Amino acid sequence: MSTLSSVDGQEPPALAAGAYVALAGGNYLSTDLTRGPWHPEHQHGGPPIALAARCIERAAAGLGLSHIARLTANLLRPIPIAELEIEVQTDYAGRNVAHFSARMIARGKDVARFTAVAQRETGLDIPPGLPGHPLPQAPQVLEQSASAPFLFASKVTGYHDLIEGRIAQGVSFRGPSAVWFRLRHALVAGEEPGGLERVAVAADSGNGISAILDFHRYIFVNSDLTINLLRKARGEWICIDACTLLGPDGGGLAEARIFDVHGLIGRSTQSLAIRLRD
Repeated sequence: MSTLSSVDGQEPPALAAGAYVALAGGNYLSTDLTRGPWHPEHQHGGPPIALAARCIERAAAGLGLSHIARLTANLLRPIPIAELEIEVQTDYAGRNVAHFSARMIARGKDVARFTAVAQRETGLDIPPGLPGHPLPQAPQVLEQSASAPFLFASKVTGYHDLIEGRIAQGVSFRGPSAVWFRLRHALVAGEEPGGLERVAVAADSGNGISAILDFHRYIFVNSDLTINLLRKARGEWICIDACTLLGPDGGGLAEARIFDVHGLIGRSTQSLAIRLRD
């Protein structure tokens, strides 16, 4: 359970069992489980990206398209722990593929925008012996992966309480590493999280778990996330196998392979803006 944050001076109910609470008007009330490590009033990127993914996925399902093949999130400004409004638009819908866009609004301002590609799922026999197949497995199976405490865990409720992690390879936050993630709580209170939601909550941490710069000397902010999936995620656990690459002019890239317990399901990328701390 986690306490909810007050919205516009109104005190919400005392407890919640998810990162968000769906409101009667169609908006969502953020809870303290969304709090990121950088500012006590700002959300970690994973939960709001997952919330937008959920809304886009539902719009696609209404058209009979059940697989989100790509999701791109553009984080325009810090997302406050507040009431969120999400508007989803169908940009194009064909028989087998549709394109969507969405905007997230908090306190009257656009805080994030999204685009997505949805596909119709159809059974298909894949010829045996194709290069790169069968698809690879995660660097280490879940059962052999040790518990991974979150680097910025504190006594204040936040993202570190929303997720559980296990190290599959490397040392988290000290270079290339792979971490299994599981949601301890629902994304939206009262709902079972879907595979896309689980992936989005985990994938935004790729930049952090593969950090190669000293947090005390450098800031390396990601203001976007792109996820490409070749199939739906299955099960509770998602593995992010990430690495960070740096350019000479203040730019960088965090990229990751994404697995569930059955094998590779996709990839993610994040653009990094790097500078020395003041």
